[in-house]
Amino acid sequence: MKIDDRLTEPRGTFFFSGISMLVRLPLEQAQRDRDHGLATGTLVTGYPGSPLGGYDLQLAKAGDLLDKRHVRFIPAGNEEQAATALMGTQMLDQHPHSDYVGVNGFWYGKGPGVDRAGDAFKHGNFAGTSHSGSVVVLSGEDHDAK
Repeated sequence: MKIDDRLTEPRGTFFFSGISMLVRLPLEQAQRDRDHGLATGTLVTGYPGSPLGGYDLQLAKAGDLLDKRHVRFIPAGNEEQAATALMGTQMLDQHPHSDYVGVNGFWYGKGPGVDRAGDAFKHGNFAGTSHSGSVVVLSGEDHDAK
């Protein structure tokens, strides 16, 4: 058994931190899509300075696992850029891609970043996701920086 098995094995007893489970989430969704015959990609993006900042460090460590499941981790300069990038991934119904029928998007940021990205969230919510896509918003808040 390898340490990375906790991120990919479908069965077994594993111990996770919350951040580790958030790393497993897009990997597991990508595998579920493949098991159902869907050729989806995944984009994880957000602001590295968020209280979920450890998330980006753990995603970077999982680079090879991410690549194998077509998961791309691209940190953004701010939360709004990340939200706008995810909105673009949901346009595959109107603008088909040669490799993917949908994209699962994961956005992470902090409370003020949710405020900053409000316009992008509003328009993304109005536009919706592609037929085989999805977007998950992860917002962490840590006022005391603990």
